[in-house]
Amino acid sequence: MQTKYGYILSAFVISQLCSLAYAEDTVIYEEEYVAGQIVHRSSSSSIPSTEVQPLNFINAVPTSSPNAKKEEEDTYFSADEIINNDQLQTVTAIGNVNIMQGDMTVIADKVVYNQKDDIVTAIGNVIMVEKDGNVVFADYVELTDEMSQGTMNNVKVVMTDETRVSAKKFRRLEKDNKVMDQAIYSPCTVCTGKDPLWQLKARKVKHDAESQNIIYNDAYLELKGVPILYTPYFSHPDPSVKRRSGWLFPTIGSTGYLGQMITPRYFWAIDDHQDITFSPSLTADRGILWGATINKYFDKGYLSASGTFINAEERLAYDDESENEFGEKRNRGNLFLTGRYEVNDYWVANADINYVSDRYYLKDISLPQKDNTWLTSSVQMQGFDNRNYANIAAYYYKLVTYLDLPINEEKPLVMPLMSYENVGDPNKYGAYTKNTFDFASVLRDDESSAQRFTMINSWNLPYTSPYGEKYKLVASVKSDAYYVDNYLNPNDETYSGVVGRIFPQIGLEWRLPFVKATETSRHIIEPVVVAVAAPNGGNKEDKIPNEDSQDIEFDDTNILSLDRYAGYDRNDTGSRVSYGFNWSSYGDIMGRTSAFIAQSYYFKQNESFNQYINPDSYFSDYVGRINASPNQYLDLNYRFTLDKDSLDLTYSELTAGVGPDLLRAYISYIYLQDSPNSIMQGYRERQELYTSLMMKLTQDWTLKIYNRQDLANTSRSLEHGGSIIYEDECFKLIVDLRRYNYVSSEYDDDLEYTATFVLKTLGSFGSE
Repeated sequence: MQTKYGYILSAFVISQLCSLAYAEDTVIYEEEYVAGQIVHRSSSSSIPSTEVQPLNFINAVPTSSPNAKKEEEDTYFSADEIINNDQLQTVTAIGNVNIMQGDMTVIADKVVYNQKDDIVTAIGNVIMVEKDGNVVFADYVELTDEMSQGTMNNVKVVMTDETRVSAKKFRRLEKDNKVMDQAIYSPCTVCTGKDPLWQLKARKVKHDAESQNIIYNDAYLELKGVPILYTPYFSHPDPSVKRRSGWLFPTIGSTGYLGQMITPRYFWAIDDHQDITFSPSLTADRGILWGATINKYFDKGYLSASGTFINAEERLAYDDESENEFGEKRNRGNLFLTGRYEVNDYWVANADINYVSDRYYLKDISLPQKDNTWLTSSVQMQGFDNRNYANIAAYYYKLVTYLDLPINEEKPLVMPLMSYENVGDPNKYGAYTKNTFDFASVLRDDESSAQRFTMINSWNLPYTSPYGEKYKLVASVKSDAYYVDNYLNPNDETYSGVVGRIFPQIGLEWRLPFVKATETSRHIIEPVVVAVAAPNGGNKEDKIPNEDSQDIEFDDTNILSLDRYAGYDRNDTGSRVSYGFNWSSYGDIMGRTSAFIAQSYYFKQNESFNQYINPDSYFSDYVGRINASPNQYLDLNYRFTLDKDSLDLTYSELTAGVGPDLLRAYISYIYLQDSPNSIMQGYRERQELYTSLMMKLTQDWTLKIYNRQDLANTSRSLEHGGSIIYEDECFKLIVDLRRYNYVSSEYDDDLEYTATFVLKTLGSFGSE
C-alpha cells in the first residue's frame, strides 16, 4: 500500500503505531478512497503524484518506513471506503472492513482510529476470529493502550468446542485481566425463542490472569430457564491450568451392604508429577468408608495406588443354623497398586499388587474385580533383546469369590518364576533353533513346596514346496528336574525328594491351501494334518505335583498344538495324528465367513491329555468353530465340541451381535457337559444364556436391558437389569438398575442402582 493514510490505518492493527515524518511546510489533505483510488479534495499538496494510484490493500507495503515491510508481512487490510481527517487526527474505514493480523481476523461495518487518544473503535456487526478458533461477536468494541485494554458491548463468543458465552459488557483491563457483566455460559444448542437445556448465569465473571482463576459472583445454574442452584461465589481454574488442587464433583450410589452413600472428592496436586484424590464415602448403614487414590509419574514410568478402608461388621460365610449373617466389627479394606518402570532399553519392571482383607469385601463395596474367583498379585521384570526374551516374576493368589465352589483355597505363592527364551537365526535352509529355560518355586500354606527347573531345546524347519504345500518339522527335548517336599499325591501318599524326567517329541505339520477367486470374493479351503511322535507315560504323577497344568481344555485352539497343556508340570505324552479342515470366504467390499473342524487319533488309550477327554477311545471328539460377519448387521462366533459317536454337543459357546444401531441385540450362550472323567471333577453341568438389547428410542434417548439366565441348575435369572440413557451435545443422564440372584445366600436378591448426571464441559454428579 503506497499511501501514507492507508499505512496509518494498517499500522494501528498490529499495535505498532507509527508517525510519518513530513517537512514543516507539508500540507495533509483529506482524501477519500473511491472505487480503489485515492481522490484528492485539494489541488495543493506536497505529496508526490506517484502516490495517487489504485490501491491493493491485500499486498499493501508502505515505502515511507524502513520497518514497514516486516510489519506489513503479517497484516492485511481491506474496506469499501477510507476517510482521513487530519484536523481530528482520525482515520475511518467504512463498509466490509476486514483486518487480518497473523492468525487474528477482525470484521466490522466501521472502524475508527483516533491517533491523538490512541483509541480504536469498531462499530456494527463486529466479528473477531482468534488464533485458537474462537469467534467473538459484538455490537461495539473500543480498544486503548495499543489495543491491550478495551471494552465490548453485547458480546457473544462461540468456542471451538461449540460452547457459547455471552455478556452485556466485556472489559479487558491491565495485566490481561478480564471482567464480564451479566455473563451466560452454555454448551447447549440454542434455538430462537427457547431456553437451552442448561446454562450458567452470573452477575459478574472475572478472569484473574495472574492467579489463572475464573471467579463468579451471584451465579445461577438454570435448567430450561428455571434456576435450580445458586451460589454467591464460585471459582475454578481457567482452561490454561492443566491440574490444580481443589474439590471435584461428588458421586452417589448404593449397595446392599453400605446402603445409600455420597462420596465427596478432593484432588491434591502435590506437584506436576504426583497427586492424591481423597474420596471418603458417607454411608447410611456402615459409617464412613475411607478411600484414596495416589498417582506418581516418572520420566520412564508411573505408580498408581487406590484403596478403601472401613471399620464395620464382617460378613460371615453362610450357615443354615445361623440367623445373623454379620459378625463383630473389624477393620476391612483393600489396596490395588499398579506400576511400570522402563529400567533401560532392554528391561521393563511391572507391578500389579492386589490385596483384600476378606473374600466378601470386593462384592460388599462393589469394587473392581468383584466377580473374580481369585485375586492375583504379581511383580515382574521383563527383558527384550532382538530374538531373546527374559522374565523374572513372583505371583500370589487369594480366593475372593462369594460363591460356594469346590475350590482348594490353599493357592500357592510362586516366588521366583524365571524364564528365558532364545530363538536362533535361520540358516540358509530356513531352519532355526529355539531354547527355553524355566524355573519355578512354589510354596503353600500347608508347608508343601516344589522347585522345578525345565529346559526345552527344539529344532524347527518351515518349508513351502513348489506346489504350495506348507510343511513344518519340529523336534524337541524337554528336561525337568524337581525337588518336592511334603507332596500329597493322588494315592493319598506323601512324597519328598528329587525327581527328574526327559521327554523327547517330534512333530510334522502339513497344509495345502486351495484358493478360488471370483470377481466379488475369494474362497480358501485348507486341509491340515499334524503328526506327533512321543513316548508313552512318564509324567510321574505320584512324585511330581501338578501346579500349572490343571486348566484342561480340549478345543479348536490347541488340537493342532504339539503340547496342549498350559504349563510345564504335565507332558502331553503319546503319539497321535490330528487332522482337520479350514474354510474361509472373503468379499471384495465387505463380509467374511470361516469355519474349522478337526479330530485327533491316539495310538494308545489313556495317554496324558486324552485320559481326561476320551479315556476309552482312540479317537477324540470333534472340535470346531464358525465365524460369520457377512455384513454390518451380523457378527457371529460359535465354538463347539461334538461327541465322536453320537455327534451330541458336549461343549457349545455362541456369541452374536444382530441388528442395526437402532435395535441391536447381543446373545451369549455357553453349554458345558458334566463329565465324570474331567480333571475338574465336582463341577456341575453349566448352561447359561446372556441376552441384551439396545434400542435407540430417539436421537437422544437409548434404552439397554439385559438378563443372565441359568438354564442348567436353578433355572432362574442370575442377574438382570437395564439402563436408560439420555445424551445430547451438552447433557448426559444415565440411570442404571441391577438385581443379582446368586446361589450364595449372602447376596441373593441384592439390588444396586446408580444415577449419573453429566453437564458436559462442567462436570458430573452421580456414580462412575
